[in-house]
Amino acid sequence: MKVRVLGCSGGIGGRNLLTTAFLVDDDVLVDAGTGVGDLGLDELLRIDHVFVSHSHLDHVVSIAFLVDTVGEQRGRPLVVHALPATIQILREHIFNWAIWPDFSAIPSRETPLLRFQPIEAGQTVELKGRGFRALPANHTVPAVGYGLIGPRATLAYTGDTTSCDALWRAINELPQLRYLVAETAFSDGERALASASRHLCPSMLAEELAHLKGRPELYVTHLKPGEADLIMAEVAQRAEDYFPRQLANGQLFEL
Repeated sequence: MKVRVLGCSGGIGGRNLLTTAFLVDDDVLVDAGTGVGDLGLDELLRIDHVFVSHSHLDHVVSIAFLVDTVGEQRGRPLVVHALPATIQILREHIFNWAIWPDFSAIPSRETPLLRFQPIEAGQTVELKGRGFRALPANHTVPAVGYGLIGPRATLAYTGDTTSCDALWRAINELPQLRYLVAETAFSDGERALASASRHLCPSMLAEELAHLKGRPELYVTHLKPGEADLIMAEVAQRAEDYFPRQLANGQLFEL
């Protein structure tokens, strides 16, 4: 099971700043931000499933372009796994004919190009021997993280979240946890903003890591453009025991 980082920035601004998306092997996306746009048509055609953490645009924007670009060439619907509340938001605010066509009804509701599959926090979806476990998160909209469970190791991805005891309990229950990808969107000087927008800053991340039982490799994601160096310097100070690293586009994890 291979996980490739397609995008991991908290915003845009050039080839190195692409929003969140992970490609698992060649057929599954975890989130679908602007990083998906770097895939070629042949790669887009192979994607059968998208696991969505939450409905914010930087995590879902490429679903619309993906199904529009290759949907008719696939012969089977693209399956989007998400919380019921997230599916409702996507239906009402994106796939509503006003913003984008409703591909769950094209060419018909019986044979759509897009199919929504509800999941709940704590649920694990098994796909070809790979596990995708939804983890509870605490954000401004209904949200989850994901545990990507391979035959040899597990990667935990927090999604967008602020403090959440249930998330860390769920992460501690993951088997063979080797990697932790944790969001830290703001610097400590913006702690109030991080709390209001239900994100993390370095001091808050350190407080959350105190709940972690193991010592997985820590990668920091979703940093705001222009603040990455400052945020990482503060993370390095606050969470030095974890030897934190900034997640990078193109990075590959083998699970």
